[in-house]
Amino acid sequence: MARPHLSRRSLLTAGGATAVAIGAAAAHPSAAAAQPADDAQPADAAVGTPAEALRRLLAGNHRFTAGHGRHPHQSLDDLHRLAAGQHPFAVTVGCADSRVAPEVLFDQGLGDLFDNRVAGNIVDDLLLGSAEFAVEEFGSLLIVVLGHERCGAITATIDAIRTGGTAPGHIGAIVDSLRPVVEPVLNQPGDPVENAVRANIAAQVRALQTRSPIIAEKVRQGALRVVGARYDLDNGRVSLVA
Repeated sequence: MARPHLSRRSLLTAGGATAVAIGAAAAHPSAAAAQPADDAQPADAAVGTPAEALRRLLAGNHRFTAGHGRHPHQSLDDLHRLAAGQHPFAVTVGCADSRVAPEVLFDQGLGDLFDNRVAGNIVDDLLLGSAEFAVEEFGSLLIVVLGHERCGAITATIDAIRTGGTAPGHIGAIVDSLRPVVEPVLNQPGDPVENAVRANIAAQVRALQTRSPIIAEKVRQGALRVVGARYDLDNGRVSLVA
């Protein structure tokens, strides 16, 4: 019997699952310890360490959620200045979801972030090479794997596992990549989509450090940090989860 195709829409919306709200500070003490502390810093202040890079991103997200975004260096003059070269201080590995735009939610500008976005924030060989390029070529100090609640790619994967269906076209490649991460957590207590989102963030953080000798060595030297974060679509907050 032919297996049913999953709806294309299931990849783009979260379906019927509602994410369980989890207090980041309670569940993940590291998130509480990394509260933004440099809101008063100039937008073009130098970033010299991975810790400073992380503080800048969290402070920018704090401004975004408070409605006090600076929208730094986003002018045509800034673009002209950057035409000669770029030095992004952080790399993002995020979902292609249109609601998860790193420069907006972290209140950063042109030249600040080396963005890598694909549905499900999956670290495949191409994305891994892109992250390595930023670390090697530009000296980026931080890599953030940015997942988000109610992820459509996660939901589509859960649907495929539970129904035995297949996703149409090349969407199946996304589902196949996420299946080994999602399947082991499906029977855990709580919301299955939220559990899988968090498991996927942690899995991609591990993949960056275990599959790339370049990244692993930079981390060992203290020149780079790799973290996982979850974006809350309802309130815009980013919290560290891995």
